[in-house]
Amino acid sequence: MKIKSLALSVLAIITMTLGASAQKTIVDVAVGSADHTTLVAAVKAADLVATLQSAGPFTVFAPTNAAFAKLPAGTVETLLKAENKATLAKILTYHVVAGNLNAAAVLKAIKDGGGSVTVKTVSGGSLVASVKAGKVILTDEKGGVATVVATDLGASNGIIHVIDTVVLPK
Repeated sequence: MKIKSLALSVLAIITMTLGASAQKTIVDVAVGSADHTTLVAAVKAADLVATLQSAGPFTVFAPTNAAFAKLPAGTVETLLKAENKATLAKILTYHVVAGNLNAAAVLKAIKDGGGSVTVKTVSGGSLVASVKAGKVILTDEKGGVATVVATDLGASNGIIHVIDTVVLPK
């Protein structure tokens, strides 16, 4: 009887924890990640906080701080300036797809597409998802490639997949 009670208690705690994290928006999840401080600063500078806190659902391919650090020196600082807000917003919304595409859905679409699938981003551009060496990769419109390094970080208004490189629109 004690084991059953303990099991039910553990299940209740897990359910409450998952329920609490599911109440966080995409922005809340990013704010809570030490690896996404640059992304959060960029979302704020581009005035996209309200958009990414709205109902969605959105699928966000979220570059890490290390991904932003791969950009040429001074790029992030330049993009964060007020006069570059439109360019920054275009780059950030290029990382967002309408809908809730979890890892299983992405892999199924890649398989159904014969090895790749093109997804339309909120910015109006396209990303090509495929699999290389067992990992999902995204190829941007400039030929750059990002690897998905973490998947299915749930939020109340969508899902986040972490990527190791900033993808760039034309």
